[in-house]
Amino acid sequence: MNAENQNTEWKESWRDEYLKWICGFANAQGGTIVIGKNDGGDIVGVSDAAKLMEDIPNKVRDVLGIVVDVNRHQQNGLEYLEITVEPYPYPVNYKGQYHYRSGSTKQELKGAALNKFILQKTGRHWDSVPVLNVTINDLDSRAFDNFRKRATRSKRVEESVLGEKNEALLEHLRLTENQHLKRAAVLLFHPDPERFITGAYIKIGFFENQVDLLYQDEIHGTLFEQVEKTMDLLLTKYMRAIVSYEGIGRIETYLFPEAALREALLNAVAHKDYSSGNPIQIKVYDHKLSLWNTGHIPEGWSVEKFLNIHSSSPNNPDIANTFFRAGMIESWGRGIYKIINECEKAHVPAPTYEFYWGGIEVHFTAVKSSVKSSVKGSEKSSEKILKLVSDNNQMTIAELALAVGISTRAIEKQISKLKNSKQLARIGGDNGGYWQVLNPTP
Repeated sequence: MNAENQNTEWKESWRDEYLKWICGFANAQGGTIVIGKNDGGDIVGVSDAAKLMEDIPNKVRDVLGIVVDVNRHQQNGLEYLEITVEPYPYPVNYKGQYHYRSGSTKQELKGAALNKFILQKTGRHWDSVPVLNVTINDLDSRAFDNFRKRATRSKRVEESVLGEKNEALLEHLRLTENQHLKRAAVLLFHPDPERFITGAYIKIGFFENQVDLLYQDEIHGTLFEQVEKTMDLLLTKYMRAIVSYEGIGRIETYLFPEAALREALLNAVAHKDYSSGNPIQIKVYDHKLSLWNTGHIPEGWSVEKFLNIHSSSPNNPDIANTFFRAGMIESWGRGIYKIINECEKAHVPAPTYEFYWGGIEVHFTAVKSSVKSSVKGSEKSSEKILKLVSDNNQMTIAELALAVGISTRAIEKQISKLKNSKQLARIGGDNGGYWQVLNPTP
């Protein structure tokens, strides 16, 4: 042992308050406390090793209710003790306090952190806890109708089950326990879940910059309603769309693919730490969008590892399972990949992820054209394309769509026509190639 770490603590002498450290190790990953060693790692010894060999195990048993190994060692004529603490599968408390070893520090767990810890130690999730004084009659029948319609289309629930009464359906979805509704049932089917769960809503704001908020909305109701209302607001009020026409049909192409945004929103709803009391927050800018929800990354994990586990092992399995059966999210582990694939198909960058303020934020960024277009609106799209690629022969399809003001699909059609009329050629592939403007045909 060359240094103190998350599993090792050094103390020059024994004090009964170090029972808190033993409690912290037992509630975390276990560890070793060395008595008779200073912070520099030097053995200073203890004078009463024999007595401590008897006292420490007894005090740990009487106060904490657990058993530890206390071993006596000698180095350079000095005696010291090693207290080995195993991780315990159930919560261990010190006189009603719950301590936890995190990194090289000991923390006392309180509030939401304590609730979450106790649930994890007892093998339960936050959304599986029963809620008292809420009955099936308090739930929204429209939410059940919505679920049945979606589940019928997804074919992930047997038709015989969907035909049963609401009580039987909730039981089949494992949203009840001992005749009580679970928190997940309240969030999914109650018209006003905030009566029971603080912060169970979504906030959207449009920002001119990092500070100036121009307008905002709050979305309330069942989780099903929140998802649909939020997507509707994003597409109709908050996000800029490029409008194009095919025949008499109007086509709107958004800066961010709708399927990717929906999947990110559903991930936030399923993975949010609802015990925090904080709403999901969405910030929309002119060319970017961010979506934040509470949730913690385990200490020592990389972002990549967290995303893989996060997408395959939801924090709220009852909520996630219900969304899955309704055909609203992909099977575990595919959500993140679906977002990336949808962004690739739309020729926009894949989102990035950031952890702060006890949560995870997903950042979507639109492609900005590097060309300042001075093309007049009266000009044809094909003429605009030729002028743009004359100025910059390495423009991408997505950049051309933004500069011309039509969809990427419409750009591809125009380019095909220009190639057929020998006005434009592509030299090389999509990566590393360039456009070449040819003599136009009369």
